[in-house]
Amino acid sequence: MPHVSKRNPNTRNYFEGSATVTSSRATSGHNFAETLPTEMSVNIFSKLDIESLCCAAVTCKLWNDIIEKSDHLWRDHCLTVRAVCQREVDGDRGGGLSWKVTLVRNYRKCCVKRKWLSGRYSVINSAEEIPDKIMCPLDAETWGEILEAELER
Repeated sequence: MPHVSKRNPNTRNYFEGSATVTSSRATSGHNFAETLPTEMSVNIFSKLDIESLCCAAVTCKLWNDIIEKSDHLWRDHCLTVRAVCQREVDGDRGGGLSWKVTLVRNYRKCCVKRKWLSGRYSVINSAEEIPDKIMCPLDAETWGEILEAELER
């Protein structure tokens, strides 16, 4: 049976195991982005990884508007990609592309390049052994970096 709080008659506490879950009738049915200032919503979204941020962007129109209008959210992730694909990211940013577009253009390439440079594919003996699902086009300079790393191993 729910316990009615003495402090606020509109708040009920529900006990689940050892945790207490508080629900307020005043805010039920609303999402945090409707009640919090945009800056706080952006702060919450900034804690998400890239995949979760993309999922959040398609959750509802309000979340999409906040995420799409906040270039800052994409900047931090893009700088992580830049650690591996500096030339590509700097070229896209120099060309005037937004942080989000730059991230989308280079994220997959970064993942593939990072795996190659870490030696994940050092045991591959022929082109047929390269996994198709994870590959994406890489430029000649990137292949040069990968070749140098393989020769050093």
